[in-house]
Amino acid sequence: MDTDSLRLFVLAAEKLNISAAGRALGLAPAVSSARLAKLEQTLGADLLHRSTRKVSLSLEGAEFLPYAREMLAQEEAGRAALGQGQATPTGKLRFTAPSTFAQLYIAPILPLFLKAYPGITLDLRLSDSRFDLIEGSFDLAIRNSALEDTSLKGRKLASDRRILCASPAYLAEHGTPARPEDLIDHNLISFADQETRPLAGPNGQTGAFSPRDSQGQLIIDDGLSQKIATIAGAGISINSIWSVHQELRNGQLVRVLPAYQVADETVLWLVYPKANVLSAKVRVFIDFLLDHIGKKPAWEQE
Repeated sequence: MDTDSLRLFVLAAEKLNISAAGRALGLAPAVSSARLAKLEQTLGADLLHRSTRKVSLSLEGAEFLPYAREMLAQEEAGRAALGQGQATPTGKLRFTAPSTFAQLYIAPILPLFLKAYPGITLDLRLSDSRFDLIEGSFDLAIRNSALEDTSLKGRKLASDRRILCASPAYLAEHGTPARPEDLIDHNLISFADQETRPLAGPNGQTGAFSPRDSQGQLIIDDGLSQKIATIAGAGISINSIWSVHQELRNGQLVRVLPAYQVADETVLWLVYPKANVLSAKVRVFIDFLLDHIGKKPAWEQE
């Protein structure tokens, strides 16, 4: 299959403008339209809907787009293996990460990456709600959970130990839990789909953080907002050390049940679809995040 036509299709799908995609590749509008029409004829499907006013992806085009990107990545990887291709990585890199982590640790270092790799355009989707990597055509994601999806590969970025926190004002008003069983009498802050989380103590003791069984439950779908509400005295919440280490140090938050932590295997993973060949742009971004975050995580230097 003609990879030049695939590259044109991917650009047209991203820009929703065939002429602009063609100009980016040095093609005249008529040539661009003819190449896309030939690609559609080869595939036996209309990839783009065209009208006099706009271009949009067809259902078949949306389904084919991830495979087109993958074929281009395969070509790039093959050329790189032979010492060919561009010396500097280029192209759009689609990346998704939890919003709170991205605000604290990724957004501040993005200028360094963009300066080092001016040919790469970063398309970031930052949310505590998960995006599907394959359906969303993402190149890379940060996931803060156990890596269970067999369609994904991952590299560990850093640890993600989780603890219980509350504000001094909340504990002064409502009392300090002495045992995990005491949590049932407190206001617990959680996500809407929060399941009961097991707690582990230092000598084999166990317990549970169970918002639905507690005296009060505050549901917030954003990690940073949960932390802000906890600082304000709304209740007790689960927090990653990377999210609250500064607030613990300055006294805005204190640990609840300090001998316990959430008993799961969560790790900050850099993940990408298993079928994908790591393109140069993804590889350099992974190396950049490992170098600037993973080598010496700020929350482990206290």
